[in-house]
Amino acid sequence: MARLWQVLSLPLFAFLALPVLALFLRISPAQVFANLNQTQVVQAIGLSLATTLASTLFIIIFGTPLAYSLAREGIPYRRIVDTLIDLPIVLPPAVAGVALLMALGRRGMLGELLASLGIQVTFTPVAVMLAQIFVAAPYFIKAATIGFAGIDAELEQAAALDGASAWQVFRYVTVPLSWSALLSGSVLSWARALGEFGATIIFAGNLPGRTQTMPLAIYIGFQIDLDVALTLSVILVGFSFLALLIVRGSVRMEWT
Repeated sequence: MARLWQVLSLPLFAFLALPVLALFLRISPAQVFANLNQTQVVQAIGLSLATTLASTLFIIIFGTPLAYSLAREGIPYRRIVDTLIDLPIVLPPAVAGVALLMALGRRGMLGELLASLGIQVTFTPVAVMLAQIFVAAPYFIKAATIGFAGIDAELEQAAALDGASAWQVFRYVTVPLSWSALLSGSVLSWARALGEFGATIIFAGNLPGRTQTMPLAIYIGFQIDLDVALTLSVILVGFSFLALLIVRGSVRMEWT
């Protein structure tokens, strides 16, 4: 019976693996390294890494209190809050870009206020980061919430009774016990931000050296230079694969 299930699983597995395999077979390692000398490729990689690291740091700093509140404190209308947090995961990327534009664009809800302060958000690296934060934050928040919720509240209470402050309880009890969830959520958020395309191209544009991340460079490269698109695609697949390995490893360590 087990062999039958394995045979039945092959078609879908082959379909999922074949495109990735074809991608790596289409371009040689020598071509990849050669294309890394191109200015467009270097700029796209540098911008992607810089913005995603900054976005992930922002998500961790401000997403951790939100996740802890959802797991411990209890907030009003939690079901609605949970739904709003999850919404960017299922929202079409183009819709996310339009929504950001309507909120922070020149004619958006806060556009005039930002303009009066001399702040321009759209078509800048800041817009790239905001798009990444919008689509990637739910992954960290959900993982961190699950991690915090899995901690026995009595452990935190015991530490507090021993004289630890709220910050000490969180730092020395809560974080160590939930580090696996925090790490996996951070890595997943970073990987999602790294692959963001739809919201970025609408809200931040596709300006080489300014807002052109790797996914956007792939889009242009596919139309102009296929080797560039293939090179960046291989790099993105490598980053994504590594991110998933880290997540799988952290979860396995938690259970061993």
